[in-house]
Amino acid sequence: MTTLQSVPALGTHPAAGSLPSRAETREQLSKATYDLLVIGGGILGISTAWHAAQSGLRVALVDAGDFAGATSSASSKLLHGGLRYLQTGAVKLVAENHFERRAVSRQVAPHLANPLTFYLPVYKGGPHGAAKLGAGVFAYSALSAFGDGVGHLLSPSRAAQDVPELRTDNLRAVAVYGDDQMNDARMALMTVRAAVDAGATVLNHAEVTGLRFTRGRVTGAELRDRTTGDEFGVDARLVLNATGPWVDHLRKMEDPAAAPSIRLSKGAHLVLRRTSPWKAALATPIDKYRITFALPWEDMLLLGTTDEEYEGDPGQVEVTEKDTAQILDEAAFSIRDQQLSRDLITYSFAGLRVLPGGPGDTSRAKRETVVTEGRGGMLSVAGGKWTTFRHIGRTVMKKLEQLPGHPLGEDYEPVSALPKRLPLPGIANPNAVAHRLLVDGPAPGPRMAADTARHLATHYGSLSFEIARMANEDPELARRIHPDAPEIWAQVAYARDHEWAETADDVLRRRTTLTVRGLATDEIRAGVESMLRK
Repeated sequence: MTTLQSVPALGTHPAAGSLPSRAETREQLSKATYDLLVIGGGILGISTAWHAAQSGLRVALVDAGDFAGATSSASSKLLHGGLRYLQTGAVKLVAENHFERRAVSRQVAPHLANPLTFYLPVYKGGPHGAAKLGAGVFAYSALSAFGDGVGHLLSPSRAAQDVPELRTDNLRAVAVYGDDQMNDARMALMTVRAAVDAGATVLNHAEVTGLRFTRGRVTGAELRDRTTGDEFGVDARLVLNATGPWVDHLRKMEDPAAAPSIRLSKGAHLVLRRTSPWKAALATPIDKYRITFALPWEDMLLLGTTDEEYEGDPGQVEVTEKDTAQILDEAAFSIRDQQLSRDLITYSFAGLRVLPGGPGDTSRAKRETVVTEGRGGMLSVAGGKWTTFRHIGRTVMKKLEQLPGHPLGEDYEPVSALPKRLPLPGIANPNAVAHRLLVDGPAPGPRMAADTARHLATHYGSLSFEIARMANEDPELARRIHPDAPEIWAQVAYARDHEWAETADDVLRRRTTLTVRGLATDEIRAGVESMLRK
């Protein structure tokens, strides 16, 4: 067991080149006038801030919680073309999604995206036949220019070799296709870092308490630092409301009479320990429109998701017993009972999809971005898909550039002139990084464990070498945080000094995988909090 006594006493001083203090950031935010203030640190706001800063604009980004602290770290962790969209004839949309997916996984963030083979089981009496699904996965792979192989059918016995827990009773065939997977919180943090590298000023745990107005137009915001209680303000020529499920809350700050613009759909997931190796993911049709996923992810198994309308407080969304039962029941269509024991559940989480307002079943609603302009000139934007986060950022920037009166001014580079595939920090071949970490260990002392090297390479890319350097200089930081997880204490110090971590949850839930593995013990939490205070 990891105990408080095992928490490193060293690593207490911020590393060279570390972030400015929160006080320094607050002062910077309150003294400057920004071209664009982005309120909301989910991936939509982060991507917009990144592209705006690349355009040469003076950009500020704030969030009431942590970056990617809500919906953006509660996804199914997929970069995908959207196989189910083919059913509605949205061929162009699937092709566009594939283009973005390939760009992210191959040119923008190959260190953060992993190719994943999907098996789509066809059972007797199921909603789709083998011929239909075989044709569907072939068309799907064709729209991806066969970059992930050719979609095809596989025999049940062959599929069971790769997924031993696959239920083979009444299994007629298995359709095969390819997509990509990621750790959404890590992808978001790297995009924040890219925005800062381009000149943006960012601050998490900074809550908007009111908007600033000049002659009826929104020209900034009043904020409160949730970590200290300090109050300050930010002036901006243009304010973008990218608060996701809270978008209408901020719109009512601008105009108390503003009508609702969105509706919310809850998606719940379960994380379980695996009982056997999984070499592929399962995508099992539940009905004509819905698919349930079983995804090997972070050495665990990720199950989900649900899709039902949500009308409560976005800050109170949680996984209910009904959600858990539904996910396990739907997973049982294609997974053996021994893998679905509740004793294997290590974590559960729920997020809120932001959908266009209107009637109808949320599972059939389009995952499109909703953009509205308020009476005070604040632009509000919400919704979309993780796969197209770069495209959404560019699209929002184009809308900002075209606003009447040109509130952003003229002295900046239009987003259309930016490089099309700007890489995220740390871009590198993760296999090469892992190899270097194993080979270049400290001369005296133990070498880095293989699972730790692989974990660092696929979550930080070439930035792993900064963490390895910290561990080499301070052996206490080279130790594992928990014996059953690959993370080391140097990652906590790195999160504090370079990744805006302020709370234990920031570290354990989003900058590492300790929480999702069910390993965030009270002792470890106390140790992380102690290190964050130093």
